[in-house]
Amino acid sequence: MLIAAAVCPHPPLLVPEVARGAAAELDGVRKLCGAALSAVAEAGADLVAVVGAGERERAHGPDAGGDLAPFGAALRVGPGPVELPLALTVGRWLAERAGLRPDRYLEVPADAAPERCAAIGAELAASVPRLALVAMGDGSARRPPASPGRPDERAPAFDAEVAAALGGADTGALAAIDPARADELMAAGRPAWQVLAGAAAGAGLSGELLAHEAPYGVGYFVARWS
Repeated sequence: MLIAAAVCPHPPLLVPEVARGAAAELDGVRKLCGAALSAVAEAGADLVAVVGAGERERAHGPDAGGDLAPFGAALRVGPGPVELPLALTVGRWLAERAGLRPDRYLEVPADAAPERCAAIGAELAASVPRLALVAMGDGSARRPPASPGRPDERAPAFDAEVAAALGGADTGALAAIDPARADELMAAGRPAWQVLAGAAAGAGLSGELLAHEAPYGVGYFVARWS
């Protein structure tokens, strides 16, 4: 059963070695991620899992490594072989910074169907009496006026809906996110949010939205559920 969760964004710029001179610009988001993850660490879960989008469906062990060299920083995370996608690499970095030691890293295909995401979450929640989950995911990368993708006027409304769902622990709203719409708006967090929704269904958790920002034209959310 899911007893606690945290939601964080996964831009490589959260890591100061990547952001370099601009590191201070995300100090606030970084601090709030730490607060959400510290709450997960204190929940007393039997299993802590981090979930994020990648190329295929697979579970990585607690020593799995990630590498931020592709983003300009000679920085490895984790003692094991490099196998984590970006979302889980940043997730591992944030978790370790907050004193959290996840037991499992779950990679979910970026194009995974909502039904499969929900099933992954439900199976995970049923596997242990007390589960804590960290869902890594960015909102739309097409936020006007400046964004990595071509700005899209629909992006702010999409992100506002996601923020409301995360703040209200609204599993139904998260489960109902249209994958095609999320893909069009370059919202990388959709699979992880829907895994969270599947894990939390029926758990009666409450949510708190700690941040909803778009400093670089990308939606960043931080939330905690308990």
